[in-house]
Amino acid sequence: MKTLVVAATEAEIAPTLAHFKLINTEFIETKKFDVLITGVGMVATAFALGQKLNNKYQLVLNVGIAGSFNRDIELGELVNITQDTFAELGAEDHDSLITLPQLGFGENVFFSSSTTELTLRKAKGITVNKVHGNAGSIEKTIALYHPQTESMEGAAVLYACNLLNIPVLQVRSISNYVEPRNRESWKIGLAVKNLNDWLINFLKNYEL
Repeated sequence: MKTLVVAATEAEIAPTLAHFKLINTEFIETKKFDVLITGVGMVATAFALGQKLNNKYQLVLNVGIAGSFNRDIELGELVNITQDTFAELGAEDHDSLITLPQLGFGENVFFSSSTTELTLRKAKGITVNKVHGNAGSIEKTIALYHPQTESMEGAAVLYACNLLNIPVLQVRSISNYVEPRNRESWKIGLAVKNLNDWLINFLKNYEL
């Protein structure tokens, strides 16, 4: 049994691939861990996991960059996403959203499930198809979910692992604050560096 590392894009984990001298493909197998590059978004992530996820994995580790609603979290800081929500699933009722559970169609909140302890700040995330860049929609989302971070894949990974009863962790490195779109303030390079410094160390030291 081994670890499956799941990332949306090669760029987010390129330093880790280089460190372990791995050739970039959509699915990489090594003796201790495998790497799955899913593509961006929850649909691509769900499809990729459907092809490769099974009970031979002792741990699934979803990694990537994310935006933060919380300015107390520094750009470049890593967080352990212990709860993630499909934020857009539901129905519009004029200016309000009726969530999937309120409609009676199932759950939209999923949790990390590994007993592995991480020395990272714990955070609550949302998963979206469209990252926020409008003050009005940001305000509504904060009022509804009180999230600390957002990504485009996280809840899909937790969902799949929860259904298969496979331990899962989600670690995100903060590249930007969630605000009206302002690329000049983003710190993607710093977020990627810090994420991969952590990931390389984790993969070297995590014992199955």
